Amino acid sequence: MRVCVLGSGSAGNCTYVEAGGNAILIDAGLSAKQITDRIAQAGGDVGRLRGICISHEHSDHVAGLRVMVKKYGLPVFANAGTVSGLQGKEDLGGLSWNLFTTGHAFTIGNLRIEPFSVPHDAYDPVGFVVEHVEHYIGVVTDMGMVTGLIRERLKRCQAVVIESNHDEKMLQDAERPWSLKQRIFGRQGHLSNQGALSLLQDIAGPHLQHVFLAHLSEDCNRHDLALETIQRGLANCGHPQIRVSLTYPDRISHVYEFNGVGVA
Repeated sequence: MRVCVLGSGSAGNCTYVEAGGNAILIDAGLSAKQITDRIAQAGGDVGRLRGICISHEHSDHVAGLRVMVKKYGLPVFANAGTVSGLQGKEDLGGLSWNLFTTGHAFTIGNLRIEPFSVPHDAYDPVGFVVEHVEHYIGVVTDMGMVTGLIRERLKRCQAVVIESNHDEKMLQDAERPWSLKQRIFGRQGHLSNQGALSLLQDIAGPHLQHVFLAHLSEDCNRHDLALETIQRGLANCGHPQIRVSLTYPDRISHVYEFNGVGVA
């Protein structure tokens, strides 16, 4: 089982997950060309794709969806709230959707996908746990706060992609409208570095091998700051063995592979 974050940030989000010759995309917020090129860079193959799962309707998660569906004939999976939120978007309302119910698992090829509710300012946003032969990867790129449900779903995962959007002081000091700061700080906004650390400390254990920090703000966070905050915090709570890596808006992340051991 392997995972690579093809891109993450306000410019676009897309994650590639593959196991046993079948692959899926979680979100398609990059252009179709970027998605295709970056899958190849990650050692994957667009021909292995069996579907695209959409977490919510915001444009940085669906910008490349129409072209990917048209070019490769891929089925798209989303809940009714997300589909409703996309009805007014050009060329997306007319897509053929495979509806799932939040909280109920479904399968794509040999992958079992479990969607679960997350707090974010969208119609019915979700995170996903992707399972293959008792290997689990969790992906939650947008959440304003951590809930008990999120902890419960991610605590079994060997690898997680989680939001580490901003440093709280940098956001407070940023030259942004107060209304935008309130939205980001809010319970349906975006998770801070410290919020991400708190979540990881709750779910960390011998099973957790790799953490991807996602959706980093370009002006309210720094790569070195996010990385140092999480690595030091995990070490301080007795889990220095967990590898932490960054995701980027303009290039792929490390590739995590699980075959009994984590290999980057």
